[in-house]
Amino acid sequence: MTANKVTCVALLSVLFCDAQADESHSPSFIDDSKLTITSRNFYFNRDFRHGMSNGGGTNASKSVVDRSGYAEEWAQGFMANFSSGFTPGTAGLGFDAYSFLGIKLDSGGGRAGVRLTQLDSDGEPRDYFSKSGGALKLRYGGGLLQYGNLFPIVPVLSVNTVRLFPSSATGGMLGWDINKLHLDAAHFSGQGGVDSSNNDDDFTTDYGLPIAIKSVSYVGAKYSFGNALKASIYASEAKDTWKQYYANGNYTHAIDAGQSITFDANIYRTVDTGKKLASVIDNTTYSLSMAYKYKAHTFTLAYQKVDSDEPMDWLGFGTAPGVISLANAIQFSTFTEPNERSFQLRYDIDMAAFGVPGLSFMTRYARGDDVSNHRSDNTFYARRYVYPEGDDARHWERDIEARYVVQSGPAKHLSIRVRQATHRGSTGYRYADNNEVRVIVDYPISIF
Repeated sequence: MTANKVTCVALLSVLFCDAQADESHSPSFIDDSKLTITSRNFYFNRDFRHGMSNGGGTNASKSVVDRSGYAEEWAQGFMANFSSGFTPGTAGLGFDAYSFLGIKLDSGGGRAGVRLTQLDSDGEPRDYFSKSGGALKLRYGGGLLQYGNLFPIVPVLSVNTVRLFPSSATGGMLGWDINKLHLDAAHFSGQGGVDSSNNDDDFTTDYGLPIAIKSVSYVGAKYSFGNALKASIYASEAKDTWKQYYANGNYTHAIDAGQSITFDANIYRTVDTGKKLASVIDNTTYSLSMAYKYKAHTFTLAYQKVDSDEPMDWLGFGTAPGVISLANAIQFSTFTEPNERSFQLRYDIDMAAFGVPGLSFMTRYARGDDVSNHRSDNTFYARRYVYPEGDDARHWERDIEARYVVQSGPAKHLSIRVRQATHRGSTGYRYADNNEVRVIVDYPISIF
């Protein structure tokens, strides 16, 4: 946060603390305040195969033949999140704040690169790092206006939540609820990456750091047509880079008390704008999925297609991309290369039906092919990854996941999640052949 923002938060804190002496004037601000501290222990290894190597950490300054074929990081994080209530009156004021501390438990320059830890200028992981921020908020009727360091999660700009700490965006965000309609609008001028202590860096993209985006704006709406049918639409602009549009439809048909079928459709439309920092873009990407649920079992079939000589790209937060709403954007790969088509089979089981509430398993297999960009006029993407015609570029990924959440007792809400992914691709494919394992243990504690 800037010095001005910190000053504003401090002044509000003083005013609100003075008001605590007379709770009849501001009971909601005090009574509705919440403080949680989450402990996160995260182990991550990635074993590169078939001559692939780790380009992170100190390997970045080495020739490819001298790089390590393995990445491994283990870190402990503590995340404190405070959310105040609102002052009484037609328009209620409040503020939120967070402070994170990350501690390296094990890694090294030759093994770093999966972004759990913060690296120094030599590519060595630091022993610890921290990040803090806050936001002012104003509630009026069904609307909530926030300004500061925020965590947007919408299809055109979604923070990364799959590392030790989430990324963040700095700016203003407005949400408004009108019966079954929810409206969104936002403008951000900076970001903080998953492994950064800053909150004012330029936005990047999934394709990496060469693109520096100064600001991002979006508007959107979500509407619920009852319990079965939902729809959403968003439009965004990444300054001097692209305009991106998104639409979603989701429908669930209940067959009986134990069976249902859910259909989900997502589509993105991306076109260049302004200075065209990512060169010319004319991209349409969509996914369709159908999930059949029978008691504890869910079977999912998905299809995804990139209809463009450019890849489907989306906004990033420094060294890590954000998240997109496509069916085949899974643990390691997103199946979003030029002209790529992909299929996915997935199976989930909830063990509560078998007497073990809180335990669940998932496995999926996705395969992509038809990747080609030989006709592309784009000078940015085609320069970074070339897929010649007839090169038969293809790849596949298999994921296995187990998760358990403690249901009662002193450790209630403690969760243990084990994720394994295997990825293989043809020669020259963007994503490396590797096997990876992630183990995440979260324990949230409510202070008040």
